Amino acid sequence: MSSELDPYTILTALPDPIIVVDMDGLISYANPAGEEFFASSINMLRKTSIEKLVPFGSPLLPLIDQVRQSSDRVSEYGVDLGTPKTGVKNVNIQVSSLFDQGRVVIQIEERSMASKMDRQLTHRGAARSVTAMASMLAHEVKNPLSGIRGSAQLLEMTASDADRALTRLICDETDRICAIVDRMEAFSDDRPIEREAVNIHEVLEHVRLIARNGFGKKIRFSEQYDPSLPLVYGNRDQLVQVLLNLVKNAAESVPEDGGEITLTTAYRPGVRLAVPGASGRVQLPLEVGVRDNGPGVSDELRPHIFDPFVTTKTGGSGLGLALVAKIVGDHGGIIEYDSSTSGGRFLIRLPVYHVPQLKEE
Repeated sequence: MSSELDPYTILTALPDPIIVVDMDGLISYANPAGEEFFASSINMLRKTSIEKLVPFGSPLLPLIDQVRQSSDRVSEYGVDLGTPKTGVKNVNIQVSSLFDQGRVVIQIEERSMASKMDRQLTHRGAARSVTAMASMLAHEVKNPLSGIRGSAQLLEMTASDADRALTRLICDETDRICAIVDRMEAFSDDRPIEREAVNIHEVLEHVRLIARNGFGKKIRFSEQYDPSLPLVYGNRDQLVQVLLNLVKNAAESVPEDGGEITLTTAYRPGVRLAVPGASGRVQLPLEVGVRDNGPGVSDELRPHIFDPFVTTKTGGSGLGLALVAKIVGDHGGIIEYDSSTSGGRFLIRLPVYHVPQLKEE
C-alpha cells in the first residue's frame, strides 16, 4: 500500500476554501470548503466564471490579472466576497500562480468581521482605555503615593533597624506602583509622531547590540535580511522601542541553554490593507519579524496578547505589547502574532518611505 498522499486529499482536508481559476476565468477546482463558501457544488462551480461569484468591482479580479502578469503571490486583507446567496463574507485572500497556462489558485481565509484591521482597532481602543485609566490613576493614586512615600522617609529617620526595613519596603513598593502609572501615561500621547526615512536594518542591529550586551548575552542571534529592503517611513526611536520590547520578550521565553532569536526582514509587495483615516487601501510591503525557539503563546492567551494587563510573566505589568501595538498603529502599520511556525514569532508590517515630490511652480 502506497504511503504517498494524493494532493487533492490534502486540499480536501484543509478548512480554508481553495479554488483554481483557469485562463478563461472559469473555476476548474474547488475543495469542499470552497463549495461551502460559495454555497454551490463543484459540478455547479465548474460551469461558473469567477466574475459571477464575486461582487461587482471586487478587488479579487484585478489581483488575478496581476498574478498572471507578474507570477508573484499577492495577498489582500479585508475583502468583501459576499453575495446575496452567500451573505456577508469579509475575508483575506491570497492569489498564487500555478505557472501553467495562466491558471491561478485562490486561498480564502474567512475572518468574519474580525479582520486584521479590526484587531488593530481593538488594540487602539484598548490603548484609549488605558489612557483614561492612567489619567485617573495619576490623580487618585500617584499623588497620594507621593505623600505615603514622604511619610515613610520621615519615619525611616528615627526608626530602628527592624522598622527601617519596613519603611524601605513601603518606599520601594510605592516607587514600583508609580513606575507602572508612568508607563500607562505613555498611552496618552496622541500627538502625531515625527517620521522620516529609517533604515530598519540599522534599527535591528542597534537592538541586537543592546541585547547581546545585556539581557541576551547567552542567546544566539541570527539574521535573515532582505538586503534590497527600501527605507521605512517611521520614527527611529519608537521603532527601537518596539523591537527592543519584542526581542526582550523573546529572550525571556527561550530556553536557558540553546536559546535562539532570529530577526527577519522581507518585502511583500502584495500586502494591502484598509487603514482607518486613509483613502483607499494602503500598501504595507515591509515585513519585520522577531522569531524565537521558545514555547510560543498558548491558544487561550493568543487572542489577547496585545490587550493591556495581559501577561504570563511573574511580576509583569502586561503593558509592553499593548504599547507596541499602539506605536505600530501610530505608524500606520499592523503587528500580528504568527502561530504557523514553531516557537514564537511576531510580524510587523510597515509603510515604505516615499521621496516627497517637488511641486512645480
